[in-house]
Amino acid sequence: QMQLVESGGGLVQAGGSLRLSCAASGRNFGNYRMGWFRRVPGKEREFVAAVSGSGGSTDYADSVKGRFTISRDNAKNTGFLQMNSLKPEDTAVYYCAASRGYGSGRYLYEYAYWGQGTQVTVSS
Repeated sequence: QMQLVESGGGLVQAGGSLRLSCAASGRNFGNYRMGWFRRVPGKEREFVAAVSGSGGSTDYADSVKGRFTISRDNAKNTGFLQMNSLKPEDTAVYYCAASRGYGSGRYLYEYAYWGQGTQVTVSS
């Protein structure tokens, strides 16, 4: 079992930055791919970014590429999402997730463990 707790969300002006954290409990955190997803009201949860267990491989949605950076510190069982140049359309609830499975890491069904989400609001 693994529990995930996000933090770092909040209100920021367009062009600003936020850093989200995802604290994981449980063993062998480094064996899990970690992903970030986001959801706006009325829409499905969408892929934002993913990082391999070792941290050596990353993937981003086109909408955030070049602005967001995903990383992890396996020694501290924590993952991060650095969000720069934020836009109003980045407003959403952000979720971190962990997966032991194989695949692209872009799909909800690949992830067995989810955090409760943290709200990010970007004002124009």
